[in-house]
This record gives sequence, C-alpha cells and structure tokens, in this order.
Amino acid sequence: MGLDIQTWVNVAAYIGGGIAMGFGAVGAAIGEGYTAAQASSAISRNGNAAGDVIKSMLVGQAIAESASIFALVVAMILLFTNFPATTPVMIPAVFGAGLSMGIGAIGAGIGAGFPAGSACIGMVRQPAVSNKLTTNMLIGSAVCQTPSIFALVVSFILLFTDFSARPISPTWAAVLGAGFASGLSAIGSGIGGGIVAKQSCDGIARQPAATTTITNIMLLGQAITQTPAILGLLVSFILIFKSYAASSALAPAMALLASGLCIGFGAIGPGIGEGVASSGGVAWVARNEKHTGEIVRLMLVGMAVAESTAIYSLVIALVLVFVV
Repeated sequence: MGLDIQTWVNVAAYIGGGIAMGFGAVGAAIGEGYTAAQASSAISRNGNAAGDVIKSMLVGQAIAESASIFALVVAMILLFTNFPATTPVMIPAVFGAGLSMGIGAIGAGIGAGFPAGSACIGMVRQPAVSNKLTTNMLIGSAVCQTPSIFALVVSFILLFTDFSARPISPTWAAVLGAGFASGLSAIGSGIGGGIVAKQSCDGIARQPAATTTITNIMLLGQAITQTPAILGLLVSFILIFKSYAASSALAPAMALLASGLCIGFGAIGPGIGEGVASSGGVAWVARNEKHTGEIVRLMLVGMAVAESTAIYSLVIALVLVFVV
C-alpha cells in the first residue's frame, strides 16, 4: 500500500512505544516480586521487625521501578510527539529508540531487586545495622540503574537527532543497530550489578564491622560490571554519529546492523559473569577480612578474564563498522 513517510514514522513510533513499555515492565516487575518474596521470608523469621522490613521493601521496589519509569517516559514521547518526516531514516530511528529503552530496562529492574530483597533478610538477622543495610542497598540498587540510563540517553539521541542530511542507506541500519547495542548490552550489566549488591548486603549482615570494606569492594565490582554496557554505549554513539557514504547495496547496511547486534548480545554474558565473580569477592571478604588484598586481586583477575569476551565482541563490532 502506498503510505507516505509521515504515516510510516507514526507507525514506527507507536510500535516503538509499545515495545518500550512492554519490555520495560518485565525487569522491574521481576525485581519487585523478588524483593517482596524476600520481605515475606524476613517477616516470617521475625515478625517484630515487620515495620522496618516493609519500609525497606517499598524503598527497594521504588528503585527497581525506576527503569520502567524511564521506559514509560520514552513510550509517552513516542506516542504523543509529532516527529518530523524529513527523511525515511526517522522510521528506524523512532523504532530503535523504543527498542533501546525497552530492552535496556530489563536488567536494571531485575538487578535492583536483588539488594533490596537481601537487605530485608539482613534486617531481621542484624536489626542493629538496619541503617547500614539500607544505605548499602540504596547505593547498590542505584548503580544497577546506570545501564538503563545509558539506554535512555541513546533513545533520546535517536528521537531528537536530525538525520535529514544523512543518506537513507546505510544510515537506517546504523540507527537500528544503535538501539540494539545499547539495549541488549544493558541487560547483563544491570543483572550483574544487582548480584554484587545482593552479596554486599548479605556480607554486612554477616559481618557489620566490615561494612566500609564491603561497600568499597561492591562499588569496585559494580564499576567493572558496568563496562560491557559502556562498550555497548560506545558502539551506539559510533553508529549514530559516524558519517556514511550513500550506498544502495545491502551489505554495508547489514554490517552496521550486525555491529550493534554483536556488541549487544556479546555484552550480556560478561556483565553477568563479572557480577558473579565480584559477588564471590565480596562474600569472602565478609568472612575473612584480613585477606582482603588477596581476595580482591583474585576477584579482579577473574573479572578481567570475563571481560575479555566483551572485548572480542567490541573488536568484531568495530571491524563491521570501519573495515567491512
């Protein structure tokens, strides 16, 4: 059927909005459900602490829901903004924006639920350190939202960049690849960061005297766990802002799309794997603080090896952009 560009932009925006909110609701709901389950377990152990546990649960659930709120904002923009139809590139751009934010919210929502649930359990084990647990939970959960913020940034860039001076092909594939790169790469880092933060809350409940050390190692582990998402963000920026020669051939466009898929999928495992490695370091420091140096060094080596697979994906993604 012969529809004009504006119609197709609107269609892509509506589909993108549905994807943004549909996928965006997945992670937050899982994370909130996990937190509630752990809160119920905590109250069953010590009903007298129900008040503190419920407050901690609600705060944790609110943070876990942040990513879905980002998705809601992007969905509303997609549904109610009249995007200019100056170029057909806006069709994949608005669709890619919804894709980036929707998929990018999954890991952050799930990850933020882990420390919130662990904090609820820790409060009934160590009521005296409830404030420390709450602080650690807030910090850990907040860091889990970082990958979803990367996805949000890419979504906004795709929505509000003027692509009218760019060639239609292969730019259409580049912007779509950028959405995949930032969205998919955020999954592993969000979940991995939550795994680290969960173990940090467990460690503080086990050994309150080591709170400062445990929190510092958690932040170190979470910082490294975010690097796969940063690599995805980097490739997204390259795909969006690099200039491309006009080409009617299909291969150059597919190379750019494949670049986004490569780093997107390639960053999921490293993000989760680094979170698992870091959680082990946090857990054993809480049990044996005097060996902190040795444990942290081993943890960093293990995380570096896990990171290598994300770097392999980055190399191939860059080859697809600049060489193929």
